[in-house]
Amino acid sequence: MISDVGLAGPKHKDTPMEQNMKLTSTEFDKSINAGTSDETLEDRGSFQRLIGKLLYLTINRPDISYIVQCLSQFMHALMRSHYEAALHIVRYIKRQPDLGILMSSNETQHIEAYCESNWASYPMSRKSVTGYCIKLGDSLIS
Repeated sequence: MISDVGLAGPKHKDTPMEQNMKLTSTEFDKSINAGTSDETLEDRGSFQRLIGKLLYLTINRPDISYIVQCLSQFMHALMRSHYEAALHIVRYIKRQPDLGILMSSNETQHIEAYCESNWASYPMSRKSVTGYCIKLGDSLIS
């Protein structure tokens, strides 16, 4: 996947997405007269294939699931910022390609759950975003 998108060079990223990044659609930008310099891309095929690969990768890499889910909403109205955000994820994966979910060998039956929410953070609809993780002993299971 890394060589398919032409990122075999030495650059990598430390996080799956830029801090405070807000992705918007072309319709939303037009409705608020944003006047951004973000151009619409006509070739959606390479972006759709890349997002498909990243969606498959989220099975073992929950650290990228939020941003991949956000980017998958823009499959039919692609802008340059969406494609660059997808490439940012690939550069992040390149940093530690073997990172994934591992189960601990400890026989702990203790379950812990954590939840995080962000009030009205989605810029187009002002919906809230909620995330969670569930651990069984020392192992992340969901």
